[in-house]
Amino acid sequence: MALCLFLGAAQAQNVEWKTIEQAAKVDTKNNAKLFFVDFYTSWCGWCKKMDRETFANPTVAKILNKYYIPVKFDAEGSAEFSWQGFKYSNTTTPGARPSSHPFAKKTLGQRMGFPSFGIFKSNQQQLTVVQGYQSAEDFIVILWYFASGDNTKYSFEHYQKIFNSEIRPVMNQKLDIK
Repeated sequence: MALCLFLGAAQAQNVEWKTIEQAAKVDTKNNAKLFFVDFYTSWCGWCKKMDRETFANPTVAKILNKYYIPVKFDAEGSAEFSWQGFKYSNTTTPGARPSSHPFAKKTLGQRMGFPSFGIFKSNQQQLTVVQGYQSAEDFIVILWYFASGDNTKYSFEHYQKIFNSEIRPVMNQKLDIK
C-alpha cells in the first residue's frame, strides 16, 4: 500500500506558476514557449474549482510546464509590469471596491468573466482567449491544440473530432504518458 502511494505521488505534477512580473521579464527573442495566463479573482468559485480539479490533473500540468510559461494573474490585482511594450498598473483607492486590471481589460475586452485564460505567442502577441470553467479533458485538447502548433493545421472543431483517435497517441508519446 505504501509503495502504491509513493508511486502515485511520484507521478503527480504541479503547475509551476509564475507571476506576471516574472513572465514579463522573459527574453521573448530566446523564448520558445507560449505564455498561458490564468485570469482569476479572489471571489471566483469556478476559478478555485479549476485550481482544485483541472490544474491538478497531471496531463494538464505536464503540458503547461513543458510547452508554456504558466502565469497566475489576479485580474483585480495591482501588478506593475510591461507587456509587448505597454506599461500596466492598477491603482485602487483604499477602501474602494477592487477595479479590473488594465491588462485584464485589454486581453479580455468586453467579456470580463472568470475564469478566463489568455494564450500568447512566445513574443507576447495574443493568440486567443478561452473563457469559463473547463474540465481537465476539455482543457487538454485546448492546451495541446496550441502547444503542438496544430492550431495552424486544423480548425478547432475538426481537431476535437480527431483528437482521441489521431492526436492523443502522439501527445501521450511526447509527454511520456503510458
